[in-house]
Amino acid sequence: MTQPARYTVAVRALCEFTAKTGDLDLRFTPSPTAQEGIAGHGVVTSRRDDDYQTEIALSGDFGPLHVRGRADGYDVRANRLEEIKTYRGDLKKMPDNQRALHWAQVRIYGHLLCKERGLEKIRLALVYFDIGSQKETVLHEDRTAADLQAWFEQQCGLFLQWARQEMAHRAERDLQLKAMRFPYGDFRPGQRQLAEAMYRASNRQVCLLAQAPTGIGKTVGSLFPMLKASAEHGVDKIFFLAAKTSGRQMALDAVDLIREGAPLLPLRTLELAAKSTACVNPDKACHGESCPLAQGFYDRLPAARESALAIMAPSANGAAPPALDRDTLRAIALAHNVCPYYLSSELARWCDIVIGDYNYYFDISAMLYSLTQLNDWKVNVLVDEAHNMVSRARKMYSADMEHDSLRLLRKIVPEELKKPLDRVHKQWNQLEKDQTAEYQSYAELPEKFMGALQTASTAISDYMADHPGYVEPDLQSFYFNALLFARLAESFGDHALFDIEKAPGARASNSNSVLCIRNIVPAPYLKPRFESTHTTALFSATLSPWNYFGDMLGMPETTAWVDVESPFVAEQLSVQVAKHISTRYQHRQQSLKPIAELMGRQYARQRGNYLAFFSSFDYMEKAANQFSELYPDVPTWRQSRRMDEAERARFLDRFTLDSEGIGFAVLGGSFGEGVDLPGARLIGAFVATLGLPQINPVNEQIRQRMETIFGAGYDYTYTYPGMQKVVQAAGRVIRTQSDRGTVYLIDDRFGRPEIQELMPNWWRIETA
Repeated sequence: MTQPARYTVAVRALCEFTAKTGDLDLRFTPSPTAQEGIAGHGVVTSRRDDDYQTEIALSGDFGPLHVRGRADGYDVRANRLEEIKTYRGDLKKMPDNQRALHWAQVRIYGHLLCKERGLEKIRLALVYFDIGSQKETVLHEDRTAADLQAWFEQQCGLFLQWARQEMAHRAERDLQLKAMRFPYGDFRPGQRQLAEAMYRASNRQVCLLAQAPTGIGKTVGSLFPMLKASAEHGVDKIFFLAAKTSGRQMALDAVDLIREGAPLLPLRTLELAAKSTACVNPDKACHGESCPLAQGFYDRLPAARESALAIMAPSANGAAPPALDRDTLRAIALAHNVCPYYLSSELARWCDIVIGDYNYYFDISAMLYSLTQLNDWKVNVLVDEAHNMVSRARKMYSADMEHDSLRLLRKIVPEELKKPLDRVHKQWNQLEKDQTAEYQSYAELPEKFMGALQTASTAISDYMADHPGYVEPDLQSFYFNALLFARLAESFGDHALFDIEKAPGARASNSNSVLCIRNIVPAPYLKPRFESTHTTALFSATLSPWNYFGDMLGMPETTAWVDVESPFVAEQLSVQVAKHISTRYQHRQQSLKPIAELMGRQYARQRGNYLAFFSSFDYMEKAANQFSELYPDVPTWRQSRRMDEAERARFLDRFTLDSEGIGFAVLGGSFGEGVDLPGARLIGAFVATLGLPQINPVNEQIRQRMETIFGAGYDYTYTYPGMQKVVQAAGRVIRTQSDRGTVYLIDDRFGRPEIQELMPNWWRIETA
């Protein structure tokens, strides 16, 4: 017999939908860190009697609604149910709508507890615990079971229509997904192998590392099987995460392609934009007294939400509905006078595919990860161009602060903040005085400095709450950086370095320095993220060696690996190693002329479009100048520092089917990956150097730590990251099965067997 449909919702999610009204107001946040919150809960519960019960799992039903959650604590003797909230600052400044949300939650828990234990009445308490003073403020109300049942039914009634709509959407979505066919007549070579590996990983509920060649259609070859898996394996959502805007656009294009072949498929797709990009009023603070789009946000949210979801519904004329990309969402938000960024955060709850940057799931305060935990979603995560994950994740869990920025800030802040910032400045001066070397790494964090920084953060938070109209970008930047420092300090360990780098030759009394908590192994932070998914699949053309990515990212032991067979053959690509040239730093000046002559000979042999990659802008400029001097008739163009999107487009527009010339670029930069120049648009590439990171004090500290942890310090710090850039750059040449081209690897070290093992196995390598 078929079980009746049921919609499960968390207590907090239910209350946020039904009981949140009024302004968007971030003045009372960010709240204490997760660790501080856990510690605060622990302090409160430790003060209770021995029979005090904590983390009480509760659930109840209302029609098809199944409501569940965990109440913080129950005092059996006093018959008091407690909801514990940690905070910083002045509790009086908490917005009324935030307090109302807390009451809504504890009343729901109160009903569920009364029903479970047969209680006729109960005392409900909001316990606000000040992290700074360690004091409790308790607000309470006495309620009968009948009162609480009426409250529960009222809240569920408000949500029920929406829940029925969502159940209908989910049922139709899964029905259409099961019937969906691949948008092309057949899979490309290699694409089927990738798709099958993706589906099997979801079926087995394991993570996947998939090395798949460029040009086989990895995006649609990953999304399609994961969509099929959603219906078969009860997956709620797919998060498609990319390192660059181009990757997100490819995902949107893939969704459009899939939808064209299944126009009746009710597939809601949302693109997330960074807050800095989405913000309409960057000069205003995020609360109703400053920003008009925050004023009454929750009152106007339901209509905006309805409009956004209506746009993505299948149409009567059979045309595939559009995805909710950032431009479409912005237009809807402004039409309803709400903030686009926070509207997107709300819509992530109700969409099937969410496309965004890595940080939305893997960052320290990642929104998609938080929602997944809160709502107990079953999610499949796709990570595009995953060779970028190590460097990107390191940045997510690192923070730095510059002393000169603090010096300037002290001159412009209000008088109330000068003293706490002066204390930070004083402790910073002492650190600089104690350090004689320009660079030094430390085993422990400086306790007095961190204490002063924490005090300053609290003072800034209090001031901003007292002065809602005050907006100083430099102060906000310092404040959020200080909060990140504090959060990273809580988990400081072998996976990170704390270092101080002083400006060369500066006087000790007025030197500039940079303090950094530098993550070098993201694994401890990322491991829980992988464990929270049904499946996470990371894919890229360069994911070798497997153990490097498994170790650095904290992949589960059950992770599956697949090396997708290449559709390309050795005859398509001539790979030439120029063993007679050394591009080591000390030999670079001598290498310029031989490199130019090698490029000139190849260009004369086969005219067309080429890319030439060098390890730095300085090296690239010198090589380009040398080449132009020897071959003035050959057209050249160069990558410049800090190119914007339009400038990058103009650089790539030079590569046409009819053009000829050489574009000079930096290895690992904008044109070393994610660039698609098929056919005659690009017929060859020159890669000078192995792309090894620079040998400097920071990287040497990383090498030593890698050696201690993994026993492969040089490879993990230099060789593997460098060769990923090389293979990515060379991968620009062959994009389709009809392409032909030439790649020159310029350095004698490319001839070493251990280096060639890191190259694609379909390459046939020869000596130039």
